[in-house]
Amino acid sequence: MNRSAALATALAAALAGTVGLAGTADAAGHAQRDVYGTKTPYAPQQDARHYQQVPKGYTAVFTENVARHGSRAMSGSEDGDAVLALLDRAQQQGALTDLGAELAPQVRTLLAAASGLGYGNLSARGADEQRQTALRMERRLPGLFDTIAAQGEPIVVETSGVARATASANAFTAGLAAGEPAVAGLIGAPKTDKNLLYFHKQPQNADYQAYVAHDPELAAVLARIDADPRTAEAARHTAQRLFARGFLDTLDAPQQIAFARSLYALFSAAPDLAVEAPGVSLDRFLPPRDAQWFAYLDDAEEFYQKGPGFSGRTITYKMAGVLLDDLFAQAEAKAAGTSNNGAVLRFTHAEEIEPLAALLGLPGSTRQAAADQPYSYLNNPWRGAEVSPMAANLQWDLYRAADDSKGRPSYLVRMFYNEKETAFKDGCQPIAKNSSFYDLKELERCFGRG
Repeated sequence: MNRSAALATALAAALAGTVGLAGTADAAGHAQRDVYGTKTPYAPQQDARHYQQVPKGYTAVFTENVARHGSRAMSGSEDGDAVLALLDRAQQQGALTDLGAELAPQVRTLLAAASGLGYGNLSARGADEQRQTALRMERRLPGLFDTIAAQGEPIVVETSGVARATASANAFTAGLAAGEPAVAGLIGAPKTDKNLLYFHKQPQNADYQAYVAHDPELAAVLARIDADPRTAEAARHTAQRLFARGFLDTLDAPQQIAFARSLYALFSAAPDLAVEAPGVSLDRFLPPRDAQWFAYLDDAEEFYQKGPGFSGRTITYKMAGVLLDDLFAQAEAKAAGTSNNGAVLRFTHAEEIEPLAALLGLPGSTRQAAADQPYSYLNNPWRGAEVSPMAANLQWDLYRAADDSKGRPSYLVRMFYNEKETAFKDGCQPIAKNSSFYDLKELERCFGRG
């Protein structure tokens, strides 16, 4: 089977495999755009038919990415256990509403699916997200993968070493091999590099770990956000639909909030387990307005711990410099002829994607929060669902000019963010106004790599 036929067959198979997944994603819809936060299942952010044409005289010679693992099971059973404990207590007192009586079976099914898969592990949906992303990469760069196959260029695969990241790498490379069988033997086994792809946990970033654990400014702003009266209001509004009034009145505000936030955690995890728990939907139990508020609370924590953070402080994202350096180093080595790699593929976590987005100045990740104006959806565009959904990815493609292209840049770079052509930060000049292509030397200048 030739490459085109193999890719068409693989794409058809991938699309067929997603039919059973569509319902949950569609149910989220634009009306609930932000309700799942960083647990949002992946979807490419641009129609491939609208990508810019490659400038005449240039050929793709290399590609590299940084990708978050795909959709996964929740990390543990704590939230489910907490929700079930209160539901069981209410049931024993005859204090569940008709709607409340329907919740426990849904939670038990979800927990059983997560436990069977393995808490924290990549789900079937997550594996499919990675396979499809790989197939679309090949479709965007058909000539590159033909060259990789013809010249026997290595495809390097690196992960954090965490099971869901390694499983994501394996699913992605399986997609590559399905679309272009000739590259299968060129795909290296995943190598673990924690300093590169799990840097937030490494000793050299002890200052960041101390910030998350003990920083008084961080603790104060998150406490202030959590204490907003809308938190207690959303929690009570959620709980009063599930519990009889008399029982609800025995719960103080912190107990109601703890229950509602645990329920939200299950709600946001359910779409990622659409294959393992196909009958589970928690949408009925958490009204959209309340779900969005709890998503905001989660986004606020992500924003201050992993995103742009406080104005004038770089603690949340400076550590991503190791990844930015590696992106440049790999592209520069290919351009210099010191590397024969055809592709470098990296698989990591939200804790790495969000700081990298801030360091690169990607859309939605440039605005920090002033100390006296806490992050909110009204004053800041940062959204976990857009910055780091499941399987979020950043891709750089390197293009070489033809030998007779005198007076033109030798190498161009185009960046994709969640498969959308994306401009580099302000101050980096593309080769033409509104172009997605940048001279590699211009990017080196812009990022101070001279």
